[in-house]
Amino acid sequence: MVERLDLSRRNLRGEIPDELQGLEKLQAFQISSNKLSGSIPIWVGNLTNLRIFTAYENDLGGKIPDNLGLVSELQSLNLHSNLLEGPIPKSIFVLGKLEVLILTQNKLSSDLPEEIGNCKGLSSIRIGNNDLVGSIPKAIGNISSLTYFEADNNKLSGDVVPEFAQCSNLTLLNLASNGFTGTIPQELGQLVNLQELILSGNNLFGDIPKSILGCKSLNKLDLSNNRFNGSIPNEICNMSKLQYLLLDQNSIRGEIPHEIGNCVKLLQLQMGSNYLSGEIPPEIGHIKNLQIALNLSSNHLHGSLPLELGKLDKLVSLDVSNNRLSGNIPSSFKGMLSLIEVNFSNNLLTGPIPNFVPFQKSPKSSFLGNIELCGEPLTPPCASSHSSDSENYHHKVSYKIILAVIGSGLAVFTSVTVVVLLFMMRERQEKEAKAAGIEDDATNNRPMILAGNVFVENLRQAIDLDAVVKATLKDSNKLISGTFSTVYKAVMPSGLVLSVKRLKSMDRTIIHHQSKMIRELERLSKLCHDNLVRPVGYVIYEDVALLIHHHLPNGTLAQLLHDSTKQPEYEPDWPTRLSIAVGVAEGLAFLHNVAIIHLDISSGNVLLDSNSKPLVGEIEISKLLDPSKGTASISAVAGSFGYIPPEYAYTMQVTAPGNVYSYGVVLLEILTTRVPVDEAFGEGVDLVKWVHTAPARGETPEQILDARLSTVSFGWRKEMLAALKVALLCTDNTPAKRPKMKKVVEMLHEIKQN
Repeated sequence: MVERLDLSRRNLRGEIPDELQGLEKLQAFQISSNKLSGSIPIWVGNLTNLRIFTAYENDLGGKIPDNLGLVSELQSLNLHSNLLEGPIPKSIFVLGKLEVLILTQNKLSSDLPEEIGNCKGLSSIRIGNNDLVGSIPKAIGNISSLTYFEADNNKLSGDVVPEFAQCSNLTLLNLASNGFTGTIPQELGQLVNLQELILSGNNLFGDIPKSILGCKSLNKLDLSNNRFNGSIPNEICNMSKLQYLLLDQNSIRGEIPHEIGNCVKLLQLQMGSNYLSGEIPPEIGHIKNLQIALNLSSNHLHGSLPLELGKLDKLVSLDVSNNRLSGNIPSSFKGMLSLIEVNFSNNLLTGPIPNFVPFQKSPKSSFLGNIELCGEPLTPPCASSHSSDSENYHHKVSYKIILAVIGSGLAVFTSVTVVVLLFMMRERQEKEAKAAGIEDDATNNRPMILAGNVFVENLRQAIDLDAVVKATLKDSNKLISGTFSTVYKAVMPSGLVLSVKRLKSMDRTIIHHQSKMIRELERLSKLCHDNLVRPVGYVIYEDVALLIHHHLPNGTLAQLLHDSTKQPEYEPDWPTRLSIAVGVAEGLAFLHNVAIIHLDISSGNVLLDSNSKPLVGEIEISKLLDPSKGTASISAVAGSFGYIPPEYAYTMQVTAPGNVYSYGVVLLEILTTRVPVDEAFGEGVDLVKWVHTAPARGETPEQILDARLSTVSFGWRKEMLAALKVALLCTDNTPAKRPKMKKVVEMLHEIKQN
């Protein structure tokens, strides 16, 4: 007898066929992501062994059957994204076995049944985007296993019940866009595991309770668009993990506490449309991670703009409009290198607008309402009583520019001439040496080694540093040319085969920071993880750094997936690919745990050992050539084409979420066997966009996957589809929505275990 039936993503149409009701032993019935219509048949509720019923992403209408869950021990019910109407049936809660309830994006009405408290093992309740009314039953406090509660965008009312505090495992509470009134219960401060508290779009009032500051795990606090009328607690940053603080569109009074600068992990700070007074605390400039937005608009703030705000070099959006701010716009604001959107309008600002591209590219409306503010983009330009002096100044500047250009040209010409002469001399010397029977690696012609070491004790006798240098001088030994380095094969006199990475430097960086690089290499050599390529030694000569590694003869993941010369029998099967995906994720998660952000994640930088175990390479680059650390000038974009996250275009910052995006591209390569950039995708379309837009093209997930693997077995296909969901999360366009690498590892392990 059939116990599991999965008809998901089969492009099925019409109604759920009655012929299926004869499958009395059915435990899992899954018909999600089709185009089914009609109603859910009443016979589904008569399946006595039913544990799992999922029919999400269809066009099912009518009511959820009243008998569903009465005769079966229903554990998981997922019907989101349909057209279902009527109440949530009490029957699904009667036996108390339900563990997952997902009914979002339907047209359900009525209230949430009191019987929900029977299900003490219920971990996830998602009922948002419906037409539910009434209040939250106090029985919600009986659900000791509750982790997620989402009921946003309904018509719920009454108080935010303090009984939520009894759900000690609660990590997300989302009651946004309802009609809740009253104050926030003090008891919610007991939720030490709470990560997101979203109460926006209600009619809540009173103070922000200090007890909430006891939620030490809180990552997001969204109280926007309510009627809160207290002040911001000085202790607001006691929540040390806070990344999103959204307090806009309230009636909050008092001053912004100077302690706000202690919220060092904030990505977004929204305080607009309140009654805040006083000056803008300069301590906000200490929040170096502030990236998405700083909005202090429509308040009663006065005084000058703090110079310290110019330190917010990751900030994308700044809005201080509709206040009483005075003085100049500080020139230090040119330090906001990531700015795209600004608004200084309707203040008392004076003087010229600093000559800064994000300012000049902004619309005039961003600066209007400041009578004494002048300069581009406002017209006319600032008046000057010293026009002749200004003209003389500009003439002087012009002459300086011309002289600088001529000087630069001569310098370049001289440099090129010297290089050509040196090349000719070297070529002549080589010919003479060859004619005389002298080898090109004679002692007199060999570069002088300034520093070198082998970290691994038992390899010191086997590695000849002179032979390492010699190997990198021959193009025939070249294996890979990457964004930041070139890799060579080096055979030692002892017979040991090594890989040697030659770092690219353009400004005497290696010489200037030699001791720092050596310390960093020694530290990296001690990183202990099975999925990382660690240096075993180094050589420094002239302005060249050679990093020595074990040689991995199986090449890279890119070669394994995309090399057209490989034989079909060597095509990696799905279990092998999944193991590779897990290994790469574990290596990156380890790097993030020790605060190392990778600069160039790609399938070409994933090496494979003889057992196809993946090792993430180029880890040294993040520490030795990261421009933010002041140890090099990188002329290339940080990352390989096709792997660079979209936000890099405006932030120019390499971040952990950016690493997750790049990993997601690698995972898509593993699943599809497609290269990240391919003309077949169409103009301006890369692998990520091609996958994300598949539904719009009418393609199913199965059509995206490598059919040579997904059609082998049902089990492989199921695992590949689950991994595809992980890849889609990783490549979300919004950095904040991407999971952390640690979570990616957990999701992939769950796929392997299941």
